[in-house]
Amino acid sequence: MKARTLDFQGMEIVYELLANTIDEVGKDKEALFLSKLCLMLAHEIPDISKIEAAVAVARQIEQGTM
Repeated sequence: MKARTLDFQGMEIVYELLANTIDEVGKDKEALFLSKLCLMLAHEIPDISKIEAAVAVARQIEQGTM
């Protein structure tokens, strides 16, 4: 069974939603908003290994190693 993922259009919608929301909350609260969002999404994913993998991929992207 293939894992469910968002298609490109879905990812674009999420990106736009995040960009607009970050603009609304302001740069000074961006980190707090993203932290809260991550915790809310983690609550929806009852598999710690998937969360750890997502954090690792995000770190690699940020460091330019992926």
